[in-house]
Amino acid sequence: MVWQSVLISSSSLLLQAKMTVKATRMSCIAPSVYTKVPDGGWGWVVAFAFFFVEALTYGIIKSFGVFFTDLMESFDESNSRISWIISICVFVLTFTAPLSTILSNRFGHRLVVMIGGLLISTGMVVGSFARTVTEMYISIGIVSGLGYCLTFLPTVTILSQYFEKKRSLVTAVASTGECFAVFSFAPAITALKEHIGWRHSLLFVGLLQLGIVACGALLRPIIIKAQEVVKVSPVEEQRETKYMFENEQTRTSIDSIDSGVEVTTSPRNMSEDAKLKLKTEDEPKENTEMLTESSSIPTKEPKIQLLDFSILKDYGFICYALFGLFATLGFFAPSLYIIPLGISLGINKDSSAYILSAMAIAEVFGRISAGWVLNKKPIRKIYIELISVILLDVALFAFPLAYEFWGLMMCSIFFGFMLGTVAGTHIPMLAEDDVVGIERMSSAAGVYVFIQSLSGLAGPPLAGVLVDTTKNYSSAFYSCAAGMLLAAVFLSLVTPCKKCQSKKQPLQEKVSKTLQEVPDDFIEPDLGKNEETVRSCDSMA
Repeated sequence: MVWQSVLISSSSLLLQAKMTVKATRMSCIAPSVYTKVPDGGWGWVVAFAFFFVEALTYGIIKSFGVFFTDLMESFDESNSRISWIISICVFVLTFTAPLSTILSNRFGHRLVVMIGGLLISTGMVVGSFARTVTEMYISIGIVSGLGYCLTFLPTVTILSQYFEKKRSLVTAVASTGECFAVFSFAPAITALKEHIGWRHSLLFVGLLQLGIVACGALLRPIIIKAQEVVKVSPVEEQRETKYMFENEQTRTSIDSIDSGVEVTTSPRNMSEDAKLKLKTEDEPKENTEMLTESSSIPTKEPKIQLLDFSILKDYGFICYALFGLFATLGFFAPSLYIIPLGISLGINKDSSAYILSAMAIAEVFGRISAGWVLNKKPIRKIYIELISVILLDVALFAFPLAYEFWGLMMCSIFFGFMLGTVAGTHIPMLAEDDVVGIERMSSAAGVYVFIQSLSGLAGPPLAGVLVDTTKNYSSAFYSCAAGMLLAAVFLSLVTPCKKCQSKKQPLQEKVSKTLQEVPDDFIEPDLGKNEETVRSCDSMA
């Protein structure tokens, strides 16, 4: 008997432990259901995951410049051909953005991000064994590029759904992951190469990027269910008023007795069966049958629209997409060419790597500052972004003027700060009403990043061709500054185009409403008059 009781108690403990583990797993897998945007909750875990996703995606891309010199010497290739590795990667990242949106809407953000993490790691690991630059085009450019797309965009989209009031600040702070990655990875990889070589260093980076899979597992879906407001129909109110008048005398006589009891036959205090009986007695049978038939019809759930192309009719979004197209020219090239520029000025490799790290730290403060400013209300966020783009363009023009270590360091810090204000807000800005709004943010982000793919493909190689032609790294920064100047022009046109289109819509709605209100027999009286006139003419003839 004792052993039986011990076995029963141990089995019950094991069962409880299994149930606890299962409940814990289900709590992480099941979607988060809220009645409104939580501005916190599980959103903080998603922000934590987004921080590391940024570090292991864009942080690695921006730190890839530390491999440029080694790849040129190992493969005996020119600067422009090595630049195509990152160019193809960025092109695939941006070109396949609509695919990322479709897959996320179809299969969920979590699964897509986990698959993307596997693709990134696979491409980097295979690239470490490449023997030609063409093999790196395929492994890092195409395979890892597709993984970057499936990883970054779904993560930033689901993070925007968890926050509303704090969206700008939380997104800006979480996006600093890439800045800390550049700050830490650039010196670390440079030191690691001296001990184990660039191939084993690249292999280590690829294995480190497997952490994206774990981050993707934390992206719990969110469901917003609005609270149902029960409204009393006019018929119910009239019936209740009727019963109140009929029972006024009864209620008064009973209330006069000091018993504390109130008797009423108001429908609110009646049972459900009595209400149903009263309703069937008062309403005609035809109405009752109609209600029964309508309630028996099964309601169909609305189909999820995988990609909304109607945003291409939004003039403001088109201008914003053109802004992103030209701004991308200035996002990647400076981080790729800052180390070669420093070496060309006589600065050693270690000091050049610290310049890149200083740029990354300045970008952290830029992102946090932008998020703090944009979180203030009331403020037109798109105007703050325009000012940041103009100052970023000034920073790009200042790079060729530097001729020694501290001058290049000051330019890098200024550029990093301004880059943080723009890079950390240009995609989350799509969720604001100044551009498209949170409802269409998923589709808008896919199309927006897709349009960026052209400049992502052409930007670094164009800068590489200019460097090979002029034998001067300053020409790469001039090309970036020219693209950023065009980006500022299109960004300034977003608000005027939005206002122009908003003025046209009320007029179109008014015309369509007027046409709908025209009765079907609007021209029948005139036709009748015409027929009478014809008959009178025939009789006279």
